[in-house]
This record gives sequence, C-alpha cells and structure tokens, in this order.
Amino acid sequence: MSTHPLDQALALAHSDLRAGLFTGATSADYWNMVGPFGGTTAAVMLQAVLKHPDLLGAPVALTVNYAAALEAGPFELLAVPVRTNRSTQHWTIQMSQADAEGRPQVVSTGTAVTALRRDTWGASDLSMPEVPPPIEVERLSIGPGKVAWLDRYEMRPISGTIPTRWDGSGDHSETRMWLRDAPARPLDFAALAALCDCFYPRVWLRRAKPVPIGTVSITTYFHVDAAQLAEVGDGYLLGRATGQQFRNGYFDQAAQLWSEAGALLATSNQIVYFKE
Repeated sequence: MSTHPLDQALALAHSDLRAGLFTGATSADYWNMVGPFGGTTAAVMLQAVLKHPDLLGAPVALTVNYAAALEAGPFELLAVPVRTNRSTQHWTIQMSQADAEGRPQVVSTGTAVTALRRDTWGASDLSMPEVPPPIEVERLSIGPGKVAWLDRYEMRPISGTIPTRWDGSGDHSETRMWLRDAPARPLDFAALAALCDCFYPRVWLRRAKPVPIGTVSITTYFHVDAAQLAEVGDGYLLGRATGQQFRNGYFDQAAQLWSEAGALLATSNQIVYFKE
C-alpha cells in the first residue's frame, strides 16, 4: 500500500462492496482549522465511486455538498449507481458519521457522472495564462500556526497571494499559482478533485478581511481521461481562481487547472457562506 499521505487519506475498506458501502477515517495530515480539508472530503467521496465494482468509465463531473461538520475519526460512505446508460453512469454518494450516541448522521452528500469517453473534435476557449515557469516562482512558506493540509501541497503563488495586511483594501479576487501534491505524486482523478479546492476563500482577497467562511457546495468538471493524466505525471499544475459574486452572506468562486503543457484539466465552481 502507498505511504503517500493522500493515498492514506483516500484509503477505504469494503463494508459491503456490492451495495457500495465503504468505511474510512479522517486524516490528520489533511486537517484544516476546524475539520478536514474540504478537497480531501470531495476526493474520498469520488474514491468510493472509483472503487465500486460497477463503475463505468471515468469521472466527468462531481458535486459535493457539505451538510455538516466532519469530526475526526471514522466515517461511512455509500456510493450508488442510480442510472447506467450505454456510455454514461449517474451516481449518488453519501457520507455519514456516528454522533455521540452512535447514531449515523449524514455529513456530506454528492452526485457524480462517469462516462466512456470517445475521440471527437475538440477545442479550448480558455487558454492557459502566460506565467513564469514553476522553477522561477518562489514556494509559499507558511509560518507558525499553519494548518496541517497546507504542508501537503507545494504552492508557488504568482499573483493574488493571501493579504499581509487585513485593512479592507482589497480590490480584486484573482489568484494564479503553480501547485502539486507534496511529496510529489502522479496525478489521478481523486487528487485532481482535491487540487481544485486548494485556493483560499476569494472573499479574503477581495475584502482583505479574514471573515469566517464555509464551503457549502463544490462542483468539479474533469476534462481529461486517465491517459492524459498519466502524461501530466507528478508535474505542476497552473491554477487560477476568482470570485464572481459576493452578496447576502454567500459568494461563488471559479477555478481552473492547466498542465504545464497548457492542457485544461479541470474546472470547478463552489458556493461559500461568509459572515461579516
């Protein structure tokens, strides 16, 4: 079994394989301020689909809704293929965790679409921004008091770094940075799902104010197949994230990830709750 921290976090045991029941546990390596890093939660929910014996094809879309806080400890996953067509498959996913009395409580829900991809005409209307290569960009260094999951990613911010002065002077919400797993790890779909959530909340940059936040829902679209992921290997990805609308206690942020060769690998959108 792999000793990479991400593979340890993604480890699932079969509770009832045919029924799509799996068990797992949270990872201290990917702990955030008050719970697990949300990207890891999305990745492990996708992993339940990928490990299901009835899986058809590869991921096209994944939506994860964070219904309640996930506590440190074991959890259960249920992945169900609710409809299988000739080339597409639709899934529901549910993550549960026992409460203090031992009763199972739903903490996250999700849906996924997998498909058998075929060769067709293709084009991209979203070109990779012109940026310096990763080797020319300084790696982000987090000081004392950092949260554990930040150590699990090598981040090289180009622009839109986290504010150093929380003075309300923010005037944009765009971040560009190179990133990859740390230690370096060959890219797969679960890792790609997690990487799409590696950007700090856009409201912090837009306002230069560290208000309380919480992701409500994230949807990720995968634009590659397994062979294209293998070409990326353990190389860097260029990530871009920007907010779109901030209003009435919620904002949405969009993210895109490209390979070093300029291929658009994944795009995501999430809706996030924030307080004043």
